Amino acid sequence: MFIDAYTLALLGLIGTWILVIGTLAIMYWQTRQNRVLNSANAVMTLRERFDSDRMRAARRHLSQKLLQGAHEDITSVEVLTFFELVGALTRRCLLDEELVWEAFGTWISTYWLAIRRPVDMVSQIRTKLKDPLVFHEFEWLFHRVEAIDQKMMGTEHAASVEQVKETDGFLRREAVLLESWGPDDTRPPDLKPAG
Repeated sequence: MFIDAYTLALLGLIGTWILVIGTLAIMYWQTRQNRVLNSANAVMTLRERFDSDRMRAARRHLSQKLLQGAHEDITSVEVLTFFELVGALTRRCLLDEELVWEAFGTWISTYWLAIRRPVDMVSQIRTKLKDPLVFHEFEWLFHRVEAIDQKMMGTEHAASVEQVKETDGFLRREAVLLESWGPDDTRPPDLKPAG
């Protein structure tokens, strides 16, 4: 069997293209895997920060003030700026949306709803600062979490009267966070009032 030079060159060219396409596919897969791994590491680091004593104190302060209706007495917006950062990183695809949903979904939904009802703190801050973009990444993140909730749990999960009760109960748990209760402890803090 004799293969002429033209056929041999054509087979070489096809082989080269197959090799190039295969190499690009492998590089794409590796890049995608690295992106997912980096996102997972970043989410875990953010979760450690969220569970730090400093953030627990900020979460406790914010929850207590929201429960008391003392919105004007909130001196720390660290929790809100934390979620603003998470939203910005997620929108830019540096964090995987579903990993963020798994790690922070409940907190994102609860805090967003709590700062919008019964007093819309976000609108007040935006008006006071004359900046419509204040906490816009947090707002975007809330809507993404809602969409993932509906995708994962069905449309029955849509906003309802129960959300108000759930938000209140969640804030009550956050309001008694103990700084000494570290993420390594296996027991939750005692939520019963003393006495």
